[in-house]
Amino acid sequence: MDAIALFFVLGFAARLARSDLKLPAQLYEALSIYLLLAIGLKGGMELAKQSPMDVLPQAVAVIALGIVIPLVAFPILHKLGRLDRFNAASIAGHYGSVSVVTFAVGIDYLSARQLAYEPYLPLFLVLLEMPGIAVGVLLARLGGNTGSVRWGPLLHEIFLGKSMVLLAGGLLIGWAAGPKGLAPLDPFFFGLFKGALCLFLLEMGLVAAAQAGALRTSGAFLAGFAIVMPILSAVFGTIVGTAIGLSAGGTLLLATLAASASYIAAPAAMRIAVPEANPGLSITAALVITFPFNILVGIPLYHYIVGLIHGS
Repeated sequence: MDAIALFFVLGFAARLARSDLKLPAQLYEALSIYLLLAIGLKGGMELAKQSPMDVLPQAVAVIALGIVIPLVAFPILHKLGRLDRFNAASIAGHYGSVSVVTFAVGIDYLSARQLAYEPYLPLFLVLLEMPGIAVGVLLARLGGNTGSVRWGPLLHEIFLGKSMVLLAGGLLIGWAAGPKGLAPLDPFFFGLFKGALCLFLLEMGLVAAAQAGALRTSGAFLAGFAIVMPILSAVFGTIVGTAIGLSAGGTLLLATLAASASYIAAPAAMRIAVPEANPGLSITAALVITFPFNILVGIPLYHYIVGLIHGS
């Protein structure tokens, strides 16, 4: 197991053991801002080296991937899991969106194994943030008298929420400044990245353990879905990554993104757009089950899947 993932285990175990360990809320917020900006800056810097027309076809395929995943997840939750339309759509939207921290752990996994990947992959992280949420909202509101959506606050939350502003803003700054312009910032934004990620995962372990009690009420089906759906999504991501010509490392990162579930942007958006849904179900599935599964077991599993499908 990678050292970075062990910080999550430490936090999880500490909370289960009822330790008084906790990170100050201000530090957690600062780490969130730092990680989002650093990922955006890195992607923007590398995007400046690419021709837009080279990346455009891949970007379209990635957006399509973000639409397909919740469309697959919804009938599984609604028909097989017998969840009502609102909860099924809300959870599907969470799984159509992405986890920035899972992406960061995926980058560290590749770096530790010296596996190359396309450095503009953070662009795909930004592109995958929104479609899944939008599809989830549409699924909740289609069919029957479901009330009206407050589109103004919803669009504001999707496009101007903290994670989107920092990721997209970092991308634009990195693209505009380029490698030379960002060189003075290297020691802070890139040199300290792994250490900041370790502290963030420590906090995520504490948070996940605090929510673990919800597993007793969420049911066996949701727990199984939170493990099986990421694997299925990773297969979709691997197929798309291979089809659009990504390297094996890039395909693994895309598969990891596809397998992840949002526990920051999506909950905030769904609270506005689908207030009928129970947010506890989505958070339990995404944070308590899928997130630790991905960083502890999933990424190595997806690496194996990429080897089978990608062939390199």
